[in-house]
Amino acid sequence: MKVLAINPGSTSTKIALFDDEICLLSRNVAHDAARLAQFARVSDQLSYRKQTIEEVLAEEGADLDGLAAVVGRGGGLIAMEGGTYEIDAKLLEDARMGANGVAHPAQLGSQLADEFARVHGARAFVVNPPDVDELQEVARITGVRGVYRTVHLHALNLKETAIRHAASMGRSYEDCNFIVAHIGGGISVSAHRSGKMVDGFDIVGGEGPLAPTRCGSVAVADMAQWAQGHGLENVLPLCHKTGGFVSLAGTSDAIELTRRAEEGDEACRLAWDAMIYQIGKCIGSMAVVLEGRVDGILLGGGMAHSDDLVRRLSEACGWIAPVTAYPGEFEMEAMAAGARRVLTGAEEPKRYSGEPVWQPPACFAE
Repeated sequence: MKVLAINPGSTSTKIALFDDEICLLSRNVAHDAARLAQFARVSDQLSYRKQTIEEVLAEEGADLDGLAAVVGRGGGLIAMEGGTYEIDAKLLEDARMGANGVAHPAQLGSQLADEFARVHGARAFVVNPPDVDELQEVARITGVRGVYRTVHLHALNLKETAIRHAASMGRSYEDCNFIVAHIGGGISVSAHRSGKMVDGFDIVGGEGPLAPTRCGSVAVADMAQWAQGHGLENVLPLCHKTGGFVSLAGTSDAIELTRRAEEGDEACRLAWDAMIYQIGKCIGSMAVVLEGRVDGILLGGGMAHSDDLVRRLSEACGWIAPVTAYPGEFEMEAMAAGARRVLTGAEEPKRYSGEPVWQPPACFAE
């Protein structure tokens, strides 16, 4: 059962070919940054990226005969429940236009999957796209009428980590409650109850712990005052580009930061300590969301390779539930696994409606 997974990034596209659970090929296909800059819109890159991927597949001698499915990283879509979605005309239309208002190369995932699937007579899917939104209603309400919480999280890796850990316990994801954190360039902390990601933090909007390039949660009044001196246009970049380690220590590289901290750089030490402290606080808040009924705390992402980070979070949070580290990420494996669940009949494919999963309550109407 061959499955091709395609995950577009800013200047490269990850591809992986699986035969059942065996990875036959894994490459990070580089794209020329100057060439990408010539395209006015993300979706305009489609033909160029497809051609580059085809060239690499040919170089590798990849055998796509009998390809059963192609899975693309979803992007540009309206908020939806988690799951595996069969790519159709509506999903492609919203991906092309970036219906969620966020211009990101992930928009190309579904489009590339559709292109390759058509050539090889395969089915095409997206699995747990970035716009997965399974928040419980009470988690959406803020103290400002007309402003509601949403989440932007590493949904694909968070859910795959939870699915794998549940299986290691001999249980299903739907029968467990987990707190799952993805700790990388961005940091997602989320609560999973009975197969749904019922709460988390909007890491694109500035919520959650500080991260290598993200400011994390900051009081609104403090940011308003900061903006008066630095310019309102510089606030949003703090949420995903210029905040966190970059602002505090001038680097986004966690390895460099910890090395400098060990060499006596006080700013680096404080940034590292504060990040771990804030991750622990966020994990604690998710324990309250789950009312203390937590089957495990799972730590994934690149920084979960740090023994210091895992040890300190285990010490801080281990009283809530056992802490298990899953260093790195399972995005490509997760995409292929989602397709296999549908192909084997273990899971029904979902249909993308293009309608938001939640509407503001009438009692708060403007």
